[in-house]
Amino acid sequence: MTTDQKSGPAGVRPTSGVVHKRSPVTVAETVLRLSAAIREAGGTVYFVVDHSGEAQRAGAELRDTKVLGFGNPAVDVATMTASPLAALDLPTKILVWSDDDGTVWMTYLKPAWLTKRHNLEPDQAEPLSAVDDLIARVAAA
Repeated sequence: MTTDQKSGPAGVRPTSGVVHKRSPVTVAETVLRLSAAIREAGGTVYFVVDHSGEAQRAGAELRDTKVLGFGNPAVDVATMTASPLAALDLPTKILVWSDDDGTVWMTYLKPAWLTKRHNLEPDQAEPLSAVDDLIARVAAA
């Protein structure tokens, strides 16, 4: 697990291949900022799953939790052509959520971990690293 602070998200066990970056704003605002950054970079936001909203509609309670799925079809196709099973991990997903202490995090699969998982060459895996830049932009805002 990689975090931007030693302790990482409160209440989470370390998980290999996962990166956590703090967000300076709420979950909702983080999703809005990520969506804008994705569009500005030429990507497409395919979906936002509001897990906590769906839990509430089902009569259950869940911390503020949303998953944003995005990509660029013109670029992602090269990754899936090189490794058809990469489609299991595409589109790229970012979990935006509040931890046990109420801190907002952006959590995603480490591009290097995905590269190894799908046995990709560096040029084939390059699109996977776009998530690092997007997260950094939102985290710094």
